[in-house]
Amino acid sequence: MNYRAIGLMSGSSLDGLDIVYASFEAAGGGWSHRIEAADCIPYPDEWRERLRNATGHSALDYLLLHSEYGHYLGRCVNEFIAAHDLQYRVSLVASHGHTTFHLPPRMTGQIGCGAALAAETGLPVVTDLRALDVALGGQGAPIVPMGEKLLFPDTRWFLNLGGIANLTASAGGRQVAFDACPANRVLNMLAGREGLAYDEDGRIAASGRVDTEVLARLDALPYYDMPYPKSLANDFGTDIVHPILAASGLSTADALRTCVEHIARQIAASVARVMEKGDAPPADGGSMLVTGGGALNGFLVHRIDEYLQPMRLRAEAADPLLANFKEALIMALLGVLRWREEATTIPDVTGASRAGIGGALWMGHS
Repeated sequence: MNYRAIGLMSGSSLDGLDIVYASFEAAGGGWSHRIEAADCIPYPDEWRERLRNATGHSALDYLLLHSEYGHYLGRCVNEFIAAHDLQYRVSLVASHGHTTFHLPPRMTGQIGCGAALAAETGLPVVTDLRALDVALGGQGAPIVPMGEKLLFPDTRWFLNLGGIANLTASAGGRQVAFDACPANRVLNMLAGREGLAYDEDGRIAASGRVDTEVLARLDALPYYDMPYPKSLANDFGTDIVHPILAASGLSTADALRTCVEHIARQIAASVARVMEKGDAPPADGGSMLVTGGGALNGFLVHRIDEYLQPMRLRAEAADPLLANFKEALIMALLGVLRWREEATTIPDVTGASRAGIGGALWMGHS
């Protein structure tokens, strides 16, 4: 069967809203896909600030923001459909929403009201993709491994460098995946000192030097010794990692360089831990597919690759289309799976008691 769906992803780095229109074909027990159109809509300053400060609202203001952001997402979808001449071609919309609170296994919160989105678009909408997994005792994250498993069955290692860096390894029909460390959110905050949205290609970081004392403090944070499955909330980067760098007195270049080294070291340490537990593919000189905005940071990918080489693994950045839009693509697929009433999460990955058909379905028309 063929499905045409739109996927929406708002990452913790707040660089914008990723929208993908993709076609999916389910045949012979496998899936194929094609990205037909994709855009990243930068957030206006007002929305960036509102999302950044969402967790500080009263309950009433938070719920109002939840509704208003859902309407905003719906308008963005309508504009995307008009820009790419997709009228009457979209079967459903799947929206990740923007993560605010993430406290597994108690709760997880993504704003962007599905009812408002469905009301704006008149289309079936799937939201709240993480909630059931958390209710089943899981981390609710990562959720992209289901899409990685179905859409990229021949790839064994994945690394997504978004606001948070998450790792997936697949071997023997089993997957493990977890958040390794903060990534772009902290790097972008440091670049913001210079009035920049991000450090293009890691050039500023490459010009700095590593402060070994600060690096040791970052590497010693307790999260890194926790066993997986595990996941990170945005505030680990913004409220713990960034303040250590900010209080160090380092120049922007040195802070970025030290942060890049920390990210590379923690990703390598995560890979080593997975290998030691026997949950990884053989170290046979294979490659790790790197996606997310950080895949376009050549210096960061280079440092990760340097750390992985002794383990006979290479970091390879995906092509820009896939690098930028893999998560939105997978949100679209998860929406299709929810429509088909099939599992959307993998309990081995999240730690949930069982697989679940996650996602709330909102019908935009009668």
